[in-house]
Amino acid sequence: MSHIKEYIDKVTRYYERYTEYVRRNPAATAQLESTVRTLSYLIAGRFADSHEISELVYSASNLLVLFNDSILRKGLKCAFTVSLSQQRLLTWLSVLEYVEVFLEMGACKLWGDVGRWLVIGLIQIIKTIFRLVLLLRYKSGIQTSPPIIPLDRGADFAGEDDGTGEQQDDSCFVGQRSGRVIRPMGTTPSLQSRLWGAPSQKKRRSGLNGEKLHSRPTHLNLQQTLAESVYIGRPLVHLLCLALCGKQSWKPWLVSGALDLSSFAVLSERKFQNSWERSEMKRRTFLLLYYLLRSPFYDKYSEQKILFLLRLLADHIPGIGLVARPLMDYLPTWQKIYFYNWG
Repeated sequence: MSHIKEYIDKVTRYYERYTEYVRRNPAATAQLESTVRTLSYLIAGRFADSHEISELVYSASNLLVLFNDSILRKGLKCAFTVSLSQQRLLTWLSVLEYVEVFLEMGACKLWGDVGRWLVIGLIQIIKTIFRLVLLLRYKSGIQTSPPIIPLDRGADFAGEDDGTGEQQDDSCFVGQRSGRVIRPMGTTPSLQSRLWGAPSQKKRRSGLNGEKLHSRPTHLNLQQTLAESVYIGRPLVHLLCLALCGKQSWKPWLVSGALDLSSFAVLSERKFQNSWERSEMKRRTFLLLYYLLRSPFYDKYSEQKILFLLRLLADHIPGIGLVARPLMDYLPTWQKIYFYNWG
């Protein structure tokens, strides 16, 4: 028992050191996260099973961001204003979204196509239940993806000196003619946490990035709540149509598209008050273009045209081939992953 206690104490000390490092060095932490994510891109296609390992590293980088953000929110008093149970739902939903592609790949590798579809169905059921609980019980408004939006380290967490930010802003000199804001030398923060823009800009950006944490979601009426419920339940309806009609049938594609369009048409009429809600609606607008890349439409109409366009760009525009050719090679793999296409 003494060895177990010593091991737990050692792990606790390492955890405390790491949390202290993250709080003191948010920019360096963000650079570490970016390095891990870049590594996942470099691994892909290099050796056997590289796609699975690449996705594992990519999922780990997203989980690392989620973990570090939780440390920063606690350390810099930027916590959620929602209840603890809702916060846990959001956290588990975020974790599930970050690892769903890797779980699909792993299930296919271990248990074949049947195991893959079982894992896909289980993940979609859990996500649908969580999102409906957030919508109907906690009145959380439209659901974002990811549920917990990553923090902007550069704008919100330039350093712990921000606690005296109001004092520094109050002591700034504003030119009467030019309106330029100038910070006196005496109130300049340390070099590591210095923000080279105007103090007022710092304050403004910080407010926008923390908006989802502190603002209430826009209220949805009954019709809009039904539209959001349709959007949340669409993946399960699509999976059911696939099981009944088969992968090559047009019915799953048409039913899914009709549900997405009807939900979007109702919600787009609502004037959302928060910037994160408007960003989510823009994201959903862009996701409608994914139907051009989804089978059977992709197999019958889009594939040859997209490959021809990419080949044309790669052959005639210098430098584009560095991106276009790997993209052409990766498209077949991308098509096979359900959560890339339909998630």
